[in-house]
Order: sequence, then structure tokens, then C-alpha cells
Amino acid sequence: MREGENQVISELKESEFNKCKPLLTDTGLLEAKAVIQGQNTGRIFVDDRNAPTSGFIWLGSNNGFIFIGNEDNEGFNAELNHFFNTVIKRDAARVGLPSFEAIGNHARWNKTIKRVFGDNVKGYNQRVYELHKGHYKGEKEPVIEAGYEVLKITREVLDFSFKNIRFLKSKIETFWASLERFLTNGLGYIVVYENEIVSVCLSGVVADEVHGIDIETLPPHGGKKLAQIVAHSFVKDCMENHMTPYWDCMEINKPSNSVAENVGFDMKFTYTWYSIPFE
Repeated sequence: MREGENQVISELKESEFNKCKPLLTDTGLLEAKAVIQGQNTGRIFVDDRNAPTSGFIWLGSNNGFIFIGNEDNEGFNAELNHFFNTVIKRDAARVGLPSFEAIGNHARWNKTIKRVFGDNVKGYNQRVYELHKGHYKGEKEPVIEAGYEVLKITREVLDFSFKNIRFLKSKIETFWASLERFLTNGLGYIVVYENEIVSVCLSGVVADEVHGIDIETLPPHGGKKLAQIVAHSFVKDCMENHMTPYWDCMEINKPSNSVAENVGFDMKFTYTWYSIPFE
């Protein structure tokens, strides 16, 4: 933030993010941990730069704001609405965001978010799954149709002249500061058909060897179980390298939930996120 705009809420430098580690919870969101650890990009705003007790993380993917720490911090909470509708609104306008998603890193934030931003905010339920080695259902991996090929995302793949290579690079850059950062810390697989990338499963967020999955299949290729196929490739790689796959999807997204459960993911917890328009 800029000096003089607000005396209660201030933005941390990236080198100060580790001050927020005590504000995390064991059952909190992977994205919060990843930003604080410096694996994924984001901005952090807190009540006290030296000893923060409450704050929020603006995810670098612009996918939302995660509120961390003490949800009953009266001074911090009293400034939130104004801060979002001045400082955050201005910065959000630069990236074309007319609204924002608010998420509590623990469930006690839900009541505070509704009280601060209005009880009529719309909430949506999410499910978080994790997969552990003994639960993987490898026998359910579908057979890939002729003409389709699964490839691991490597430097060679990113340099290859696929028809829509920009589609893959844009997905990676949504979550990662650079392609190199992804190649060093992330993991991913694609399905290719006639020199076109038609399905992707990659690490959107990483913390403590836990890899949060982002997955997408292009509409013309739906119904061929490509999401399951590419997810199996991703999961097998994780299992072989002692990493934990993590799947976060909306409760109402039945196909996504079905893919997770068919591969062997177990539901770890649920949470609510709120869609809030700027004033």
C-alpha cells in the first residue's frame, strides 16, 4: 500500500512473508502456505508488520484472498471494507477484476467475512482431497484412445511447436512467477492430439511436497476420460517421488469430484469461499 492511505493494514515485502507462518493452521489451505513459503507468488497484507496477528493473502493467480490469523481482531476488521474498496479495488481494476473471492484459512473467518462485507454475500462450497500411496486406484486408469499421447511437461515440451503451446504456457504463468520456477518446483502432464494440447494436469501450487492440481480438458475432446488419464499420470509421478497430490474443486462440480474419487483421492476437508463485488 502507499504511505498515508491506512495506518492499520500494511503490505509486507516478500522477504517478510515468513513472519506469517505462525498464523497458519494445520487444516488450512495449501495456497496460503505456498505463498508464505515463497513457492508461489502473491501479496500479503497484515495488521502489524513486525508481529502480525491477522492478515490476508492476495493470490498471485488473482484467484482470491485468503484471510489468516485472528478473525476477531477488531482494529483490523474495522478497516477491511474500506481498504478493499479503495486500495485493493484500485489494484484489482488494473487486472480487470470487478469483484473478489474471500476465503477463510479456517472456518471461523466465515462469520467475520459476512459481517465485514455484508451478510448477503454469496457463498460456495469447496472440497479438498488428498491422495496417499496406499489409496491410489491404479487399476481404474482408462485406456487412452488411438491418436492421443500423454507427455510429461519438460523444457523440451515447452520449446516444441504445438499448435496451442501458448495455452499451456499461459496456464503455467497463471500460477508461477516463471516457466523456469515451474520446471524446478512443479510437475505436469499433457495429452496431445494431432499436434495440439487437448488436456493438462499440472501443479498450480506447491508447499511441503504437496502438489495442488490444476486440470483442464478442451471441450471438443470431452467424454474421452482424458482428465482421468492425465490425472493418473500426474499421481503416479507423485507417488514415485514421495509427493502428495492435492485436489481442490467446487462441491457442485460433479465431474471433477468424480475424477478425484475414481483415482483414489480421499476428501480431507471442506471450506466456503465468498464472491464479493467491489462497491
